[in-house]
Amino acid sequence: MYDVKSKKAEEFIDDGEINDTLEYAKANKSNKELINSIIEKAKDMKGISHREAAVLLECDLQEENERMYQLAKEIKDKFYGNRIVMFAPLYLSNYCVNGCVYCPYHHQNKHIARKKLTQEEIKREVIALQDMGHKRLALEAGEDPVNNPIEYILECINTIYSIKHKNGAIRRVNVNIAATTHENYRKLKEAGIGTYILFQETYNKESYEKLHPTGPKHNYAYHTEAMDRAMEAGIDDVGLGVLFGLNLYRYDFVGMLMHAEHLEAALGVGPHTISVPRIRPAEDINPGDFDNSISDEMFEKIVAILRIAVPYTGMIVSTRESKKTREKVLQLGISQLSGGSRTSVGGYAEEEEEDDNSKQFDVEDKRTLDQVVNWLLDMGFIPSFCTACYREGRTGDRFMKLVKSGQIANCCQPNALMTLKEYLEDYASEDTKHKGEALIEKEIERVTNEKVKTIAKDYLVQVHEGKRDFRF
Repeated sequence: MYDVKSKKAEEFIDDGEINDTLEYAKANKSNKELINSIIEKAKDMKGISHREAAVLLECDLQEENERMYQLAKEIKDKFYGNRIVMFAPLYLSNYCVNGCVYCPYHHQNKHIARKKLTQEEIKREVIALQDMGHKRLALEAGEDPVNNPIEYILECINTIYSIKHKNGAIRRVNVNIAATTHENYRKLKEAGIGTYILFQETYNKESYEKLHPTGPKHNYAYHTEAMDRAMEAGIDDVGLGVLFGLNLYRYDFVGMLMHAEHLEAALGVGPHTISVPRIRPAEDINPGDFDNSISDEMFEKIVAILRIAVPYTGMIVSTRESKKTREKVLQLGISQLSGGSRTSVGGYAEEEEEDDNSKQFDVEDKRTLDQVVNWLLDMGFIPSFCTACYREGRTGDRFMKLVKSGQIANCCQPNALMTLKEYLEDYASEDTKHKGEALIEKEIERVTNEKVKTIAKDYLVQVHEGKRDFRF
């Protein structure tokens, strides 16, 4: 049944192929010759197949595992350098008609405070986010055709883009809402969204249907085929993800890579991003109900091998993870990071209460955006607030071609430094500003294109003088 180009979910995510892959990987977990051949192939930095990635994940040879971690670091450095893109989630509404057993938004939950932001409340949230320094948001909303119809989402996007407060502006709005129709995806495209994000939670159809017993999300095929509809409707950038801790992680690891391979084969370009969330405590949800949790060590290995398997794809880790874990996976492949996040509806304009039961899940990393930026600077990373590629039309296959050729660095490095400079001028604490200025002075010299370097240095001066929004 397996057909990577098929438009049917159960053919491009074939259960038999996944199980065969897992058996093959398990049988070869100590096959040093095979594992070495996969690592050597991966050094070309063109990716490896889902079956090859499964072998590396299963590998129990310590020396080879260390080689994988080193290769993941080299691949990340080649394609993404030391830049880390910053974003924040914005929860619009927690009304939902689905019965997802792992999510506190499930419609049977009578304890949660149901909220839906008005456009005025959205303005207050966005101004609060702009005052933190954010330029990129990921919109979150439950699935409810009455309370959260597509028209509401579109109105929210328009409101967000319209708000200019002091030097603040949201320049890219990514959207994480339920699977929908070709027509609605076209509307999202016309509204100017960046990436359309949809987590699969699990690729195992039987488990998926048990985890989503009621509501439109119960339809496995409709949900799994959503990215095809989105891309056919003109959305260039899509983001995949599974919720580690729901199903057996090996199965979902392989399924997610098969999904990425399908998008590349059937639609010409793979996912723009892959997210790696792990289940967290939440109102009316006990993570102990799910006995498939993964250790920090395995989580780090998953990140490293994903970076090897899909070297051109951005990887996202959220504030679900602790500072310690985020620090480790930043070295192994992560390229996007949230900071100062709130997971409740209306949690930015008003201080989020510890016992607020409108939160989707508990945040592990509770630091402010400035504290996260300061921490990244201490580690030698460039916190980037850049949205230039999206606004310059470098999306989809055009973005991937630039990444694969290595030319994207001519844009990304100076853009990252200029947006960091904006943050330092407008929002940073004195300590963060001091560290950031020192990093910019050092990193601008690493721009290899002399013409770009000269222009970027001039732009940095102009940012200091009060001008904003330069980009290559």
